[in-house]
Amino acid sequence: MPTYPVQNRITGEQKEVFMSINEWDEWKIQNPDWFRFYTPDNTPGTGETGEWKDKLVNKNPGWKQVLDNVKKVPGSNLKDLY
Repeated sequence: MPTYPVQNRITGEQKEVFMSINEWDEWKIQNPDWFRFYTPDNTPGTGETGEWKDKLVNKNPGWKQVLDNVKKVPGSNLKDLY
């Protein structure tokens, strides 16, 4: 269930609310003095970035040989991947 960090416009009070997206839409209507409040500590992450193949090979060096061998198999479509 999503977490929404919020701050009160009047009092400055901060808290986190846990609810579904549909509940969040209703909650915003019922609580107009509250708004979403992000800090560097509670900002949503963007996930991992970079090429999955490079990460796989860097973490597990033996995978380069595995991928190279798979490329040689007739009918393999890995030729375009690595």
